[in-house]
Amino acid sequence: MTTELYFIYDSHCPWSYGTTPLVNALKEAYPEMNVHLLHSAHFIGTDSAGEEQMEDVARISGLKFGRDHIRYANSPKNSIKVANLMGWMQSKLADKQLPVLNALLRAHFVEGNPLTTKHDFTEIVERFKLSPSNKVFKDELSSDAEYVLSDIAEIQEMIGTTSFPALVMTVDDHAIFIDHSQYLSNPEAVVVAVAKEIAAIK
Repeated sequence: MTTELYFIYDSHCPWSYGTTPLVNALKEAYPEMNVHLLHSAHFIGTDSAGEEQMEDVARISGLKFGRDHIRYANSPKNSIKVANLMGWMQSKLADKQLPVLNALLRAHFVEGNPLTTKHDFTEIVERFKLSPSNKVFKDELSSDAEYVLSDIAEIQEMIGTTSFPALVMTVDDHAIFIDHSQYLSNPEAVVVAVAKEIAAIK
């Protein structure tokens, strides 16, 4: 049985932050599963998800948001450099992607790190012993990030929605669309639901 998990997200989207514990739970339950983290590069410095969405995520998921993030929740967000870093990792260090994403989300939503300048990434780059090229920290999307966007477009066509976050698991030739909104308050429940789906396929 070959299992793959595709997670379409944006690092500066509170709903993506709320959905990542589901990805963690599924990866723990299926350690051999390939996880594809696909950054949608939605936020380009012109808007943000805003305080209301952040409060909804906090209420439903129980996740914490730090004081500095809350203070600037309505300020425009720019996730291009994170999209570039995660695109670079997808091609070079896929096995480190999920721990790095968790660290980036914590930095942004809990510690209030905007993740918009090269300096903002120093601590995480050093902690995970990463050596990204300078292209990662430019203000436009890298070719790796663009490649991820083409993958996202294919998946969105398959599932019939362009909304994110989105979770799709494939088991051999079967695709399971996971409605993340049902499990935000209880990430472990997604493992039970997916196990039932897999049993039905077999």
